[in-house]
This record gives sequence, structure tokens and C-alpha cells, in this order.
Amino acid sequence: MLTKRIIPCLDIKDGRTVKGINFESIRDAGDPVELAIIYSEQGADELVFLDITATVEKRKTLVELVKRIAANINIPFTVGGGISTVEDVALLLQNGADKISVNTAAFKTPDLIEELSNAFGSQCVVLAIDTKKEDDSEWYVYLNGGRTKTFTKTIDWAKQAVDLGVGEILLTSMNNDGTKNGFALDITATLSNSLSVPVIASGGAGTVEHFKDVFQSANADAALAASIFHYKEIEIPELKKYLQPFVNIRM
Repeated sequence: MLTKRIIPCLDIKDGRTVKGINFESIRDAGDPVELAIIYSEQGADELVFLDITATVEKRKTLVELVKRIAANINIPFTVGGGISTVEDVALLLQNGADKISVNTAAFKTPDLIEELSNAFGSQCVVLAIDTKKEDDSEWYVYLNGGRTKTFTKTIDWAKQAVDLGVGEILLTSMNNDGTKNGFALDITATLSNSLSVPVIASGGAGTVEHFKDVFQSANADAALAASIFHYKEIEIPELKKYLQPFVNIRM
């Protein structure tokens, strides 16, 4: 049985960690390097850093941050935000990132996935999908940090991306994000049971039971959360201790 992973996510804006609700109402949550060290020491399996306002001008800032993070932690971490070229990825990997996450750029230019997979290996390429359940009960892909709706169903895009060489899917439910009412079990299960690559569930964690549910009911390979860790509502050692009887988890 594969080990399930717990992944804190740090959304980065102007060099600080921030958190919102349903992709809005952003507030400060601390220094990303300090938080990374804490999570690493607490037993997080991986970390994800997403530059939510990434622009070309801020790329150097992100590279410097990646360098600082790599010097201070010894667990794998993924970096995303504004990545659109092989050169972007090479720079981040050279400075210590283990994996990169692509979202809007990959959707607009699917060939990018193939290019990145060929250049760095599929294990390096994580596809972030922001998804929303609409009135027709279908889940659709959203772009540009959740601001732009597409008419592409999430499962269709995920399958296409895996065929192109994505090694992992980071699935964020916009309906659940920041609500602390639990993960979106239905769409997570759909992807987990249909794809040949690991699925990271994101959006909605509020209790330790929510993690158990997404691992057991939705078959997620990893669960990602932000505010409950940043504001110490749930500590990672306590979460793992709770999960141990139910799933295979690294203590």
C-alpha cells in the first residue's frame, strides 16, 4: 500500500505567505522560509509553494526564495506560479526545487507539458487544476488563479495532461477552498480512480477526519492544506497520529 502524504501549501504574494477563502479575502500568514522549516521539522512529507501573483518581474524574487528554502529544509518541495517555459523550470530546479507546478500556461499550450516532461522527466511535472462545480453538477477547469472559467471538464483535461506526460495532479476545488468543510470527495475520487498518476487533494480541509475521508473515500494519494497548518488549528504530528490506524502514513 502506497504511503499517503501530508503536504502544507504556502501561497506566496510579494515574498510573504498568504491565505484566502474561495480564492479571495487574502490575509498574511507569515514568512515562507520560517514556515517551511517548521513544517519540515514537524514531519510534513512535502511542501508546495505557489506564487499567486507571479509575473516576469517577480521571477528573480521567486528564484531567491527557492534558494533560501532549499538551504533550510530536507524534504521535497514543489514550486509553481507563472511558469511557462523550459528555461523557467531549469532555473527553479537548479536553485533547489524538486518539482514544478504548471496550470494556466499548460492549459493554453498543452505542448508545454510534453516539453517539460521530455526535458526533466514526468516526475518533475505537476499539473495544478483549479476546478469548480457548476449548476449542471459538472466540474470545470478555471484559469488565472480561478478568475477565468473554461468549458473544459476537469476529468477530460486531467486525462489529456497525463497522456502528455504530467507526473502528478494537484486538484484544488474552488467550491471547497478555505471553507474548512472538507475536501471535494466526488471529483477527487473521479480523478484518483481514473488516472495512472498520483492525485493531491486540495481545498476544504478543516478537521483530521477530513483527511481520513479524502484518503479512504476518495483514494487521494496526498492531501494538501494551508490555513489550518499556518494558524496551528491542526498540527502535523497530531494529524499523522490520528491517521495512522486508517492509512499507511510516514510518521
